[in-house]
Amino acid sequence: MSTSNLLSQFQNINTWKSKGTRAPHKPLLMLLALGEIQRGNTGFIPYSEIEPKLKELLIDFGPQRGQVHAHFPFTRLANDKLWQFNKPELIDTKVNAKPKFLLANDISGKFPDEVTLQLKQNPELLISVAETILEQNFPDTLHQDILDAVGLDLTLTASDRIIKSVRKRDPLFRESILKAYEYQCAVCGFSVRLRHQLLALEAAHIMWHQAGGPDVEVNGLALCATHHKLFDMGAFTVTEELRMLVSDEVNGTGAQEWLIRHDGKSIKPPQKKAFYPNPEFTSWHVNEVFKGGYRS
Repeated sequence: MSTSNLLSQFQNINTWKSKGTRAPHKPLLMLLALGEIQRGNTGFIPYSEIEPKLKELLIDFGPQRGQVHAHFPFTRLANDKLWQFNKPELIDTKVNAKPKFLLANDISGKFPDEVTLQLKQNPELLISVAETILEQNFPDTLHQDILDAVGLDLTLTASDRIIKSVRKRDPLFRESILKAYEYQCAVCGFSVRLRHQLLALEAAHIMWHQAGGPDVEVNGLALCATHHKLFDMGAFTVTEELRMLVSDEVNGTGAQEWLIRHDGKSIKPPQKKAFYPNPEFTSWHVNEVFKGGYRS
């Protein structure tokens, strides 16, 4: 299989989609498996090892749900021709094998042999695959956290990096959002410049670009780098009335200063009513990103 065909196969995995609902199960499983290959483990990975790791990843980087199902992607990724089992005769990939069944039968999984060999022999291809998965499913603010969690290192220098085909961002989005919020963080008012250069002020998508969120003013907030990261992690959300709501799971040094003291208060509104966040996008953030319950 050519490298371009292999990369396309990873790009085109079938993930469940419904009005922007996030389903990062397969992407996170693939990143876990890529980390194993980069560390030299090209063999089958027992479900007993994958389950606790994948559950933790889904809790940290997936939408908040009543239950976390690590067994779903473990079974269904095989339908994308990107997963195989040590005991394939026991698995029906059209249904979700129960965790108890997978554990009791010592079921293990891995990328197909041909895919594993290509990724092992071509570290640059492995990096490109990992970058593609991240770019298609998670905002930039979360990439390094996810890489650290799965044990992937993408710092290797690539002499001929494979060009990825992903939906491009509008290069004018940042400027239009910062202008709409008068070049200040909508939460804390941060607006530091070094000479004429604006520092650490970013345009945050409310509904993530990776979930189909458009590059328009009503889907953006001007946030300092810290509040952007906290927003994308789900530590706080913003209502359509522009009230900031902080997760009741937030704690630790700095929590009061950066988050709790802003809880229930109005953020800085954009210059024009026409730029106020669209309720469709704020509702998406509450359902798909925000973690925990409300404090106020």
